[in-house]
Amino acid sequence: MAELVLSALLAVVFEKLTSVLENKITRSKVIHSKLKKWERKLPLIQALLEDASQKEVTSKAIKQWLNDLQQLAYDIDDILDTLATDAMHCEFVNESQPITNKVRKFIPSCCTSFSLCTRVGSKLDNISSRLHELMDEKEKLGLIVKNEGSKDKNRRYQTSLVVGPSIVGREGDKKELLQKLLGDEPCSQNFSIVPIVGMGGIGKTTLAKLLYDDQLVKDHFELKAWVCVSDDFDSFNISKVIHQSVGGEDRDFADLNLLQVALRDRLMGKRFLLVLDDVWSDKWEDWKTLEGPFFAGASGSKIIMTTRKKKLLRKLLNHDHPYILRKLSPDDALSLFAQNALGENNFDLFPELRQHGEGIVQKCDGLPLALEALGRLLRNRTDEEEWKQLLDNEIWMLEDEGGILPALRLSYHDLSACLKQLFAYCCLIPKDYVFDKKDLILLWMAEGFLNNSATNKTMECLGEEYFQELLSRSFFQHVPDDESLFVMHDLMNDLATFVAGEFFSRLDIDTKKNVRKEAFKKYRHMSFVCERYMCYNKFKAFERANSLRTFLAMPNVVRGNSWQAFYLSSKILVDTLPQLPLLRVLSLSRLKIHEVPECVGNMKYLRYLNLSRTRITHVPESVCNLYNLQTLIVCGCDKLTKLPENFLKLKNLRHFDIRDTLLCNMMPLGISEMKNLQILSEVVVENNDFFISWLRNLKNPQAEIHIYELQKVQSARYIQGVNLSEKRVSDLHMGWSNDFDDSRNEKLEKKVLDALKPHSDNLKHLAIVSYGGKVFPNWIGDPSFLRLTSVRIEKCGKCMFLPPLGELPSLKKLDIEGLNEVKVVGSEFLGRGIAFPKLEILRIENMRGWEVWSAKRGVVGAVMFPCIEELGCGDGVLTSLIHAASSVTKLSIRSITGLSDEVWRGVMDYLGAVEELGISYCDEIRYLWESEAEASKVLVNLRKLQCKNLERCNLPNIQELSIDSCDLIASVSFPIEGHKLKSLTINGCEQLLEKEVLLNASMPLVLEVVNIKSWKNLKSINELTCFIHLTQLRIEDCSSIESFPAADLLNLTSLKHLTIAKCKSMDVDSFGVWPPKLCYLAIGGLKKPISKFGPQNFPPSLVDLWLFGGSAEEDDVTSGSQLSHMLPSSLTYLDLLGFKKLERVSKGLQHLTSLQHLYITNCPKIQDLPEELLPSLLSLFIDGCTDEMKEKTSRRGSYWPIISYIPCLRIV
Repeated sequence: MAELVLSALLAVVFEKLTSVLENKITRSKVIHSKLKKWERKLPLIQALLEDASQKEVTSKAIKQWLNDLQQLAYDIDDILDTLATDAMHCEFVNESQPITNKVRKFIPSCCTSFSLCTRVGSKLDNISSRLHELMDEKEKLGLIVKNEGSKDKNRRYQTSLVVGPSIVGREGDKKELLQKLLGDEPCSQNFSIVPIVGMGGIGKTTLAKLLYDDQLVKDHFELKAWVCVSDDFDSFNISKVIHQSVGGEDRDFADLNLLQVALRDRLMGKRFLLVLDDVWSDKWEDWKTLEGPFFAGASGSKIIMTTRKKKLLRKLLNHDHPYILRKLSPDDALSLFAQNALGENNFDLFPELRQHGEGIVQKCDGLPLALEALGRLLRNRTDEEEWKQLLDNEIWMLEDEGGILPALRLSYHDLSACLKQLFAYCCLIPKDYVFDKKDLILLWMAEGFLNNSATNKTMECLGEEYFQELLSRSFFQHVPDDESLFVMHDLMNDLATFVAGEFFSRLDIDTKKNVRKEAFKKYRHMSFVCERYMCYNKFKAFERANSLRTFLAMPNVVRGNSWQAFYLSSKILVDTLPQLPLLRVLSLSRLKIHEVPECVGNMKYLRYLNLSRTRITHVPESVCNLYNLQTLIVCGCDKLTKLPENFLKLKNLRHFDIRDTLLCNMMPLGISEMKNLQILSEVVVENNDFFISWLRNLKNPQAEIHIYELQKVQSARYIQGVNLSEKRVSDLHMGWSNDFDDSRNEKLEKKVLDALKPHSDNLKHLAIVSYGGKVFPNWIGDPSFLRLTSVRIEKCGKCMFLPPLGELPSLKKLDIEGLNEVKVVGSEFLGRGIAFPKLEILRIENMRGWEVWSAKRGVVGAVMFPCIEELGCGDGVLTSLIHAASSVTKLSIRSITGLSDEVWRGVMDYLGAVEELGISYCDEIRYLWESEAEASKVLVNLRKLQCKNLERCNLPNIQELSIDSCDLIASVSFPIEGHKLKSLTINGCEQLLEKEVLLNASMPLVLEVVNIKSWKNLKSINELTCFIHLTQLRIEDCSSIESFPAADLLNLTSLKHLTIAKCKSMDVDSFGVWPPKLCYLAIGGLKKPISKFGPQNFPPSLVDLWLFGGSAEEDDVTSGSQLSHMLPSSLTYLDLLGFKKLERVSKGLQHLTSLQHLYITNCPKIQDLPEELLPSLLSLFIDGCTDEMKEKTSRRGSYWPIISYIPCLRIV
């Protein structure tokens, strides 16, 4: 497969070589002469790639020749970049220090041809020699020039016959498509197209077969024909097959015209069904040639077309709404796999294989082709070890890739050389990694993949086109709940890894493959999945990879946890990165680093630098020497306050992302002269000129715009001149001051908000904060904003009416807060038709003026909030909304005045669908229902309850109960029978009596989680043996508890997490035995000190231990050896908290050879550390230590050589 990526790489190198020669970048005649020789030889070699790609499968020598050629292409590219970078440096020196002939002797030595020849001469000679050797070897290998590639032998031609007794999981698809085939949809011609689109292996052909063979279809259509079109769109052959299928005589036609006339006569006046399966050609003339005879058919004729290319349909047929075939559901996928592997519909007869089967099914990610292929590999094999082996293997490691990759590879072969290169690069993306389109395009640009002298389009526009092409062919997929983000199907990821070859490394894969250290030398591109802690040894081998171009941190952050950080050993930054001088891409995103590595300033080829969400305080001056830098990302660097003085030296900078930083008003003078620069940032309006200039220069088609202090805008006329409505903004946040004083001009603010209307096609998120107008402009809530999914309006203290947000067709989340002047809410908010047709989450809080809800009263059939799932309410809103949103499943009520017991009973009748209920800070409500029986009649679906500020609680049969900070609650009653309670949390309930919640056999035996904290009246727990399902038990800060049944712990066979801490009255004779599956233990701060607990019998599963000092009796622990009886060798995490006299831990911890995390918290006398353990630690945290310890652990201290390897290090 080396040829596939190599052809694109050679094209890039050749174009760059031509540019260097044409622009005469180098003054040296010697260098110029050698480059001209390369220019003559490279096309000769490139012409051999077609032949080499066919022969490499059987010839190791040719495979090695291709490998050597790709290595050489990379080296040529490096030397060309060296020449171009050198020229840029000279140009900058000349501009900053003008020279004349008289002072020519002062030209910097770097800019002389002699100096350049000295530095690159040996490399040029080496490349010339290797190029000559490759030319010689082609003769020995018998490589010749071929003009046309042979057809792929793996293409599988399909027939209309349905194979197998049953098809799984396509009943719904079949039903929907039958309606299209048999229905009389309006059409401008007598036949219509029914396209089925999806990635390879998704089941398009299978579904078409089902439709073709259906009896209703057979009865409906007079003529039927099936043609497997494949990649060779031959109009003559296709027409001939159709002609024969519809009963035409089998004879040879002299030309296409005679054939199509005969076909037209056969179709004349007949209703026909034609299946064109596996269409690839998107040439308009191919389709126009073929379709002529179809117009003779009767009205209602249909053509089913299956294809992997959605774009093809728009191009040929102007068809924008094809039927997109989705992946199988998990249940259907498991059933299909079982049928192929076991000959059964499920795993009932093979329960021991089910877990492995589910893992394999998850690997296939709903793709029928993969499920069938892997199932067949295991056919009649019931050995559990074989199933486990298949589960652990990657797809490309299977024989013939399990038959899967050859099928998917057809999609890859159909790509242009450039697209092949772009897709292969995506092997660096980890599986299940969610990514932004723009991020990937910027990486492609940095690698030099988007340089195309044949077009005037910008690199960004080319990247957008290429991305859309790959997306339309299913190489990428939208994330289901957010169309702005993307993911690769696991098998597409496997395909990318397979075709990318030996020059790409994804560290998570290569670690599994146990790659030899020598192999790292050949790598050019590397990515790694960020783990919470990353140690030096994992990266040490990359010090050999000194030709590496890509060092890419991939933090797979769960959305909603956008500030998650990762820890990387500082030794990697100091020792490994300096060995990588050829980097084009360096991403240290989200790594917990405090300064930019010093070596970055020497990476003269660097085009992409991502420091986002790091802790850096400044960008060093040396970064300004990176003349090639195109992208600099520092978003989320909230400590960053300074840019380098020579920032304007970065003349090639095109993208500068400073969102969520303090830099937006610290731009250097002259930055507006950097014509190609696009700045992503929030802007705080300080002066009109800068603000208008910033708006006018927005170029990003998916821009996020955050504007603050809009009350300082002096005129809306300047904003209108910017034509923001023509800019495709995806995220628009507009904020004014929170001070509504006399300086505010409500009319001007309305005009400003009106002028800031964005283009309706792209807007997805809208926020309006502290707007001072009385009404909103008409564009707020306009249904033309088809993509708008979330709206937040808050603190608009003068607004008297809500905008018509109910008409937004795609709105899923709405937050409204602090509009106190709104008194009436009605049709002006809901609009006409179905109100809020897609809304799932609605939060309305702090609406103190709301008096009347007049929404569609008396309107027959009025529909509101049909999809609402989550409702959050504040003052005055609950009773109005709950009638209209009776389908809500999650209800949160907070700080509502006037919510008495009587009002609540009126509300409760509408909560039949509620599954989760939270009530907090509603001081006038004393209880939720009179009795458990009353609650059970209404709250039939309630399973989770969280409450604060109640006096009593009569529980229905729920699964989760949390009573938090209910200072007055004195009574809690559980159902008499049929307990379902699995989770119980009691926190800060001062008046709750112990007898109300007894942990004994009267409690639900299905309890899995019990959390009790700060319950003053709890005095004892007498029995635990009955709670065999308990997995987590926490007893903390309960000052009165005296006894605990420690002997029962051994019987809690499911318990994994146990906390018994800071209960100074608890007197337990012995904690000698523990639950057999215990993983986490936090203990101490009891009556007896931990040092007196005696010998312990911890299970080997215990890995996480927190030990608390501060017992009621005097704590005498001064040395770690006094705690060694509490420290099993299985520990990976240890936290010592509040041992006020602890001085030394150099003794007593040596046996903890598995320890990875050591925390010493609030132990003010600590003097030393366990040196034997330090090199293997992933984190070391010491909080509240002496100045002497801080000195020892500083960069100058005695411990530094050992602890410098530790990824997470904090001493305070």
